[in-house]
Amino acid sequence: MSPHELSVHLSRTGKRAVAESAKALYGAAMKLSDFDFHLPEDLIATRPASPRSSARLLVANGDALSDAHVYDLPDWLQPGDRLVLNDTRVIPARLSGRRHRDSAQGPVAAAIEATLLEPQADGTWSSLIKPLKKVKIGETIVFSDDLGATLDRIEDGQAYLRFNLTGDDFDTALEQAGAMPLPPYIAAKRPADEQDKTDYQTIWARNSGAVAAPTASLHFDDALMQALSARGVTLSHVTLHVGAGTFLPVKVEDVTTHKMHAEWGRVSATAAEEIRATKAAGGRVIPVGTTALRLIESAARSGQIEPWEGDTDIFIYPGFEFHVTDALMTNFHLPKSTLLMLVSALMGQDRMRDVYAHAIERKYRFFSYGDASLLIP
Repeated sequence: MSPHELSVHLSRTGKRAVAESAKALYGAAMKLSDFDFHLPEDLIATRPASPRSSARLLVANGDALSDAHVYDLPDWLQPGDRLVLNDTRVIPARLSGRRHRDSAQGPVAAAIEATLLEPQADGTWSSLIKPLKKVKIGETIVFSDDLGATLDRIEDGQAYLRFNLTGDDFDTALEQAGAMPLPPYIAAKRPADEQDKTDYQTIWARNSGAVAAPTASLHFDDALMQALSARGVTLSHVTLHVGAGTFLPVKVEDVTTHKMHAEWGRVSATAAEEIRATKAAGGRVIPVGTTALRLIESAARSGQIEPWEGDTDIFIYPGFEFHVTDALMTNFHLPKSTLLMLVSALMGQDRMRDVYAHAIERKYRFFSYGDASLLIP
């Protein structure tokens, strides 16, 4: 069996085992309504804390809840603990341009908005275009003096754009023309600006390809990194290119039947060995963010983490068996989201209801630019 076939087999059998385990624990089905809660609108953060590590940190350690700040994180960790960090880099994937066309009345133009989703093997980019009806196959959209794209095809409501530039030239032009693809709940309140190009990027971002940030990592700054090093906390980097599908709502009432979007990730041989060594030495492995957690658990479906690369659509909900993760640092998530299901799998649904009730009562800031939690089962 090839590595790919093994991955598919483990994915399918793992999902089946999780579903059977979950249904045994929670009855015939877990309802979407089990993961709903009321969030006051004024708790949705539209700008991050400054400095980054001054954000608040709610620590759920066993049955205890403690109010702290992200700069206190070293106090809650032990020498020999390992943080796993997602080093994906968010591209400025939101573009504004114009489509030009000759008509009987002369030259006409239409304003077009494009959000890049994922590069394709044929050199195109899958994209969301508004309004799609204003662009025909073969027409060009001009985004800047340097950057333009031709509509190659349309499949399942997505547009596939072929850009006039590739490689470093494309990256440079996109950096100048594009805006950060802020989450819908922030974009609905204000447009992206130049500050977001810094705010919506981790300080260790390295491998370009994400269209959403691993937001728990946005709380880290140089001062915190130095404090963690002094504490004896070690770091491993992995890569998961976060896709726009991370914001897709769950629409099925039986959550076990939800199909996750796929995202590309890689756990290097070095990172896998570092994580194995930490476990063997009795240290804790603590992913920073749900993206890092999903990736290392994808690489550990055999029971032990191994080097891994490919697309993962792993869906983690109550009943899931964790092989690597000992705790998790993460932001506060949307009601009825797969990410809320993930933290409930780690901590238990009743426990997470208590954590979120406390966060709302104490006015923690929610979602991508909001505050953080440290969840220790």
